Amino acid sequence: MPEKTARTDHPIHAILASRWSPRAFSSQLLDNETIASMFDAARWSPSANNLQPWAFVYAVRGTQDFDVLCGCLKESNALWACNAAILVLALERPSKPDGSPNAHARYDLGQAVAHMTFQASALGLHVHQMAGFDPARACASLGIPADLLAVTILAIGHLGEPSSLPATLQEKELATRSRNPVSAFVHTGRWPNHVV
Repeated sequence: MPEKTARTDHPIHAILASRWSPRAFSSQLLDNETIASMFDAARWSPSANNLQPWAFVYAVRGTQDFDVLCGCLKESNALWACNAAILVLALERPSKPDGSPNAHARYDLGQAVAHMTFQASALGLHVHQMAGFDPARACASLGIPADLLAVTILAIGHLGEPSSLPATLQEKELATRSRNPVSAFVHTGRWPNHVV
């Protein structure tokens, strides 16, 4: 496996530097305590007014519900994601308890998933988030209440061998990681070229 640790311009936590989204997962399953640890990390993430507008439904590989989630993925994702130990449907509750819109719900769900991802990485696992799935099918198939919106599916598990992937995906798996420089998205004081 090639070195995937990020070449950062400034020091960041080793877990963050080594986090990446593989497509090759091993056949090793996860124990219940490991799974519970990741969801407890999500539980303790911040949210606006402590509304915690997130929910998760997960399924373990080898179960009927796992196959249901696999069936909701776009074919290009199903090729590899169905080898992960678990699949997690991440859901947003877009309304506050009084029925008014919660403008921060998706942001807060993202934070909860980020906390899960950090915890998974600390446990030696990898997470790959996917937007390529059929949200309506997932919700209908798993009996998701109408007040929740399916946002993403996460594949979580131990790292596998790139050689287990189809040739077209092996190239992506082995490619060097890249990111925009910080200067492309961080600005001091005000937006560049802003005229008062």
